Amino acid sequence: MILETGLPRNHHRPVPAASHSLPVLPALLLGLLCATVAPPGAAAEIIGKEVRLGRGVNIIGYDPIWRARDQARFQEKHFQLLKDAGFNHVRVNLHPFGQMDGAKNWELPVKWFDTVDWVLAGAGKAGLMVILDLHEFNVMGRDPEGNKEKFLAFWRQVSTHYKDQPEAVLFEILNEPNGTLTPKLWNQYLSEALGIIRASNPHRTVIVGPGYWNSIDRLDELELPDKDRNLLVTVHYYKPMEFTHQGAAWAPQYVNKTGVEWLGTESETQALRTDFNKVAGWAKRNQRLILLGEFGAYDKGPMPSRECYTAAVARAAEQRGWSWSYWQFDSDFILFDIKQDHWVEPILRALIPRP
Repeated sequence: MILETGLPRNHHRPVPAASHSLPVLPALLLGLLCATVAPPGAAAEIIGKEVRLGRGVNIIGYDPIWRARDQARFQEKHFQLLKDAGFNHVRVNLHPFGQMDGAKNWELPVKWFDTVDWVLAGAGKAGLMVILDLHEFNVMGRDPEGNKEKFLAFWRQVSTHYKDQPEAVLFEILNEPNGTLTPKLWNQYLSEALGIIRASNPHRTVIVGPGYWNSIDRLDELELPDKDRNLLVTVHYYKPMEFTHQGAAWAPQYVNKTGVEWLGTESETQALRTDFNKVAGWAKRNQRLILLGEFGAYDKGPMPSRECYTAAVARAAEQRGWSWSYWQFDSDFILFDIKQDHWVEPILRALIPRP
């Protein structure tokens, strides 16, 4: 989705500007079904048969675990905590470029693979599906040509290394293509990367989103191979930015805004419906499945409004038959307070309604 600025969502990363007739799906996608409880009255709008990652959370993108396991905030126990709370998958945000060795054809270090292996083992033990998400959008957006070789080398290695992983492990080619990685250029890059992945993973589900920060307004520019139905299309959603990013130090337009509410008024919910119906219309026309790969409201917003907004976005996605991944487990927009070792209850309640 288009977010209205090119500002960073947190001090690590920039922020983007803010039916259901489907084809007969291959056995792989049907095998990825998982139960997601719809709110009362929404069942008729849920697609009966489709790939279901269900409800998920973005994890460990900015965790010290990538420096050393003994510095990690995220621990093995958190996989089971997520599963027990009602989540079905984790989206693992990977920033490998700084560790790849240019003198050795951009080789990934064994230590890096060891960490990913640990994640896959822990998630698998807990019964969570996993998205391996290449999260190097900043670097690729600034200099796609200069980093193309590294980008493709990453997928050569990862797709080969994990080719024997179960179908519950999905690959996401690149988070939020942006900047000089234009939608037109992105179509070329994703095609090359997908070709590399398909050489060793012909049936694995692969996630890909439109350019300009996975914008809902750029879906029509996304070009996908018509015969490849093992694809899941992702969009991100942070509208309205004045609410979701109020008080964020990395967002100058919104850093001094405070007390901005989102109350679920008719105009607010209509804007959400309009945006999501636009995506649903595209999905129906193109016979593609949707993952809402990121959404949330920053910690400085009023908690009642954050809870209301988070619940509204999650239910709107579910009512259209989409899976979703909340941004994020900890760091900011947080769902779990690592220091206090407990859930941020209003956000958890918004994401996973209790009877």
